[in-house]
Amino acid sequence: MAGELIDAANRDGDRVIIVSEYGIVPVREAIHINRALREAGLLRFRMEMGREVFDAGASCAFAIADHQLAHVYLQHGADVRAVKTLLEGLDGVAEVLDNEGKRLRGLDHARSGELVALAKPDRWFSYYWWLDYAKAPDYARTVDIHRKPGYDPMELFLDPDLLMPKARIARRILARKLGFRNLLDVTPIRGTSLVKGSHGLINSDPADAPVVISNDISLLPSGPVPATSFKDLMLAHVFAD
Repeated sequence: MAGELIDAANRDGDRVIIVSEYGIVPVREAIHINRALREAGLLRFRMEMGREVFDAGASCAFAIADHQLAHVYLQHGADVRAVKTLLEGLDGVAEVLDNEGKRLRGLDHARSGELVALAKPDRWFSYYWWLDYAKAPDYARTVDIHRKPGYDPMELFLDPDLLMPKARIARRILARKLGFRNLLDVTPIRGTSLVKGSHGLINSDPADAPVVISNDISLLPSGPVPATSFKDLMLAHVFAD
């Protein structure tokens, strides 16, 4: 698609600049950070119709998962050092940043978690908190970016345990058109090894980093482009003589 955009711009005599949003790296398995907080008695949930629903307000600590990074929010007098030590001991966690660590990494935003956990390069963070799959909330098996505490890459897949998943989708859509309410519950919640790629860390290999492409090489600097410089680079493509 990038090639098509550049070809069209070249035909019209326009400048075009394209940036990939992520640098994807291979991963093998998830880190269930909220399960660890739950088992430590820090994350709370409530039961609704036999399902465990995450309760952020009642929790002493919970994580908002974002691919290879997780913001961990503490409240109700939670011990920062104890939580940091707990998370540092999890398999797959590379580092847990406190206030000083966040400052050094440029992550000390007012809305950042009190702690920020970083995964090892071949791992990623799930948002999962349930221990019994039968008690997972109903929206876990759907695409629902608002109720899940973090991004869920499992939404990219159809549950391999379902028989004829496309027929299931068709039945759900038909029922909705007929006025029935239902859930499009085809997202898997087991087997997080289905996810083969993730992002969020600073890439150690430049070949895995996001890419900037332009059809005007004279406007591109030599070497890497800092993310904070992309705005100026884009404006140069629009307004340069």
